[in-house]
Amino acid sequence: MRQSVYTVAQVNSYIKNMFTQDYMLRYLLVKGEISNCKYHSSGHIYFTLKDAKGVIACVMFAGNRTGLSFRLEEGQMVVVGGTIDVYERDGRYQLYAKQIALDGAGVLYEKFDRMKRRLEEMGMFAAEYKQSIPEYIQTLGVVTAPTGAAVRDIITIATRRNPYIQIILYPAIVQGDQAVASIVSGIRALDHLGVDVMIVGRGGGSIEDLWAFNEEAVAQAIFNCSVPVISAVGHETDTTIADFVADLRAPTPSAAAELAVFDFRQLMDKLTVYQSTLTHALQVQLERQQNRLSQLWLKLKFLSPVNQIQQKRTYCMDLEGKLVGFMENILVQQRHRLAIYAEQLKGLSPLDKLSQGYAYVEDMQHRVVNDVHCVRPEDTVCIYVRNGIVQAKVKSCREIANTVPKEISIDCFEREVKYGEGADIGTDI
Repeated sequence: MRQSVYTVAQVNSYIKNMFTQDYMLRYLLVKGEISNCKYHSSGHIYFTLKDAKGVIACVMFAGNRTGLSFRLEEGQMVVVGGTIDVYERDGRYQLYAKQIALDGAGVLYEKFDRMKRRLEEMGMFAAEYKQSIPEYIQTLGVVTAPTGAAVRDIITIATRRNPYIQIILYPAIVQGDQAVASIVSGIRALDHLGVDVMIVGRGGGSIEDLWAFNEEAVAQAIFNCSVPVISAVGHETDTTIADFVADLRAPTPSAAAELAVFDFRQLMDKLTVYQSTLTHALQVQLERQQNRLSQLWLKLKFLSPVNQIQQKRTYCMDLEGKLVGFMENILVQQRHRLAIYAEQLKGLSPLDKLSQGYAYVEDMQHRVVNDVHCVRPEDTVCIYVRNGIVQAKVKSCREIANTVPKEISIDCFEREVKYGEGADIGTDI
């Protein structure tokens, strides 16, 4: 017997017909969490409902949105009423939503959203009100439950990073009707003690479990706290109003301890590096200043009065030596010149002529007698010879013919030459 073969379209049509005939699937209510929500430009809304064990695709057409009183967002818990049907082209079934209502946690999420917008308008989330977390603290305040993983993680990590840190724990109730008052009291108590930094938080949980940290009283207490507050509520994906109001948000309590407490070992390593850097810088400065001092000492030594006097003295000695040498040179030149002049003068000296047998005659008025007409008989004359003076009286005067050659005649002596004294000679022989 030959087995029948069907097309894909036939199979999808058959399955769609089965869904259509099932009375339960014509209209049912499905509870789940919104995810992958997309508003299409056509007006349709595509989203997915999920819970801990499964997901289902959903669509709400634009014509059914009139009954939707809120905007679908990620994480909302809703109850969707509609029909389960098969989309033949893709061969998959989906929930065609006709009405959607918030349920349980969804209502809380809407309340959370309203609270967030209102506190933001009040300015409680503004950055200018945020306090900076001190880099080095001595006292850490913790507002959380006295038991549980959160407080253990905070204490373990804080003491590991800094063994000398002082941790003050305020054992607060973090869940239930008394949680809000307990958390507010803890914040105020640690603020009054004056801790350096405060961690406010708890471990993870559902939105209902974390709701105490979404209350306005807790937000106001964090905002009014004079101590920097780190919010550490739940896991990294959990977000509360306290996270927005706090000065710093930590994804987990463990991360909050790391953000609040400095690592003592890293600090010591950093101080060691600083010490080495400072020592090196001081050595460089000392060497630089020593070199500068040496230069200044040499400069001072050069400019000191003693050194200046010594240099001037040396300079004067050099000048003196040059002057002496110059004078000696001048004297040698002048001696040589004087010797030449002496030889020349010797040739012109009247005394030298007298020593050769010549005489020099003057009358009593010291006038030169170089002509017979200069004297008369009975006149007294002085005759200068080589070794003295002879006074003689003229007996007679007689003019004779010139028998002396011209080249050896004496013209005239202009000045008196006395025996034993030097004199300048005005005429040549």
